Amino acid sequence: MRRQPAESIDERAQSLFKMLVEQYLREGAPVASKHLAAAPGVDISAATVRNIMAEFEAQGLVSSPHTSAGKVPTNVGLRFFVDSLLSYAPLQEAQIQQLETELNPDLSPSELVVSASSLLSNLTEMTCVITLPRRDHVALRQVEFLSLSGDRVLVILVMSDREVQNRVIHTDREYSDVELTQAANFLNQEFAGQSLLSIRSSLLLSMQEDKDRMGSLMQTALDVAAQVFTAEEDTEQQVIVSGETRLLEMSSDAETARTLFDAFSHKDSILHLLDRCLQSHGIQLFIGEESGSKLLDDVSVVTAPYSVQGQLAGVLGVVGPTRMAYREVIPVVDVTARVLGAAMTQI
Repeated sequence: MRRQPAESIDERAQSLFKMLVEQYLREGAPVASKHLAAAPGVDISAATVRNIMAEFEAQGLVSSPHTSAGKVPTNVGLRFFVDSLLSYAPLQEAQIQQLETELNPDLSPSELVVSASSLLSNLTEMTCVITLPRRDHVALRQVEFLSLSGDRVLVILVMSDREVQNRVIHTDREYSDVELTQAANFLNQEFAGQSLLSIRSSLLLSMQEDKDRMGSLMQTALDVAAQVFTAEEDTEQQVIVSGETRLLEMSSDAETARTLFDAFSHKDSILHLLDRCLQSHGIQLFIGEESGSKLLDDVSVVTAPYSVQGQLAGVLGVVGPTRMAYREVIPVVDVTARVLGAAMTQI
């Protein structure tokens, strides 16, 4: 039975493994035992280093691409390195200021997402993916009702992201202009500033209460609002991708690169992964097959959710080679998510 790395690697071996991974991430070539033995601070022989390398290989942490070319970390080894040995590089103040300047709250949410996607792709030199906030997480600013012919009512929804939605609903009876104005005023007073998801929950709860105890104004408001807010929303998440052409540079195998590029063109695999990330807080890292998608077996994905008004709204992330600079990339993704969420909250 293979031993768990954290339980079996002593401090000296961990230091040696850290050196091996860092050199591999920098240079992309197998690391020879004699090179590690000659490194500053290593006071053991090349033979001892080879023995330690053999133990790493038995644990599945490294592999030998060729007979005598040295060792490279496996995906299991990279996971151990990231979880146990990696120290992160904080973002420079200039990078943070660039993010805050580019992600201006004066932009609309869709403009912010496009800007963040392009910016993150340029900062990391990788492909960036960001989901737009789900519509039911967007807050309501104002609602207006205009009577049309018969039982038809035009609903005007002004959202917190400055989007205006027009809907035509069919009511159980014909309402006067006065009734509709009073109902809109009541709903604006009760629900302005709340997300559509929250409004829907409140309305469903109100609909279960005894209508005999409600005033006529509240009954009218509830009857009309039920047609507007309790209908099923389109829950399909939209995803913005920047830097797709960088996918073609991630694999030496042309067919693999084309398959990966096609996968992102259709977005299904990455969207499924981002949906999973939306259910978790904090940074998520998927190395190779950890993503659960065969199409992403040869890459690493770093994601972070962003929140709007305290609610998880979407996910952003980068897709790059498993030999990525995790020390620099992970903090950039984390801070970009925070700045994006803060900008959207100020809209």
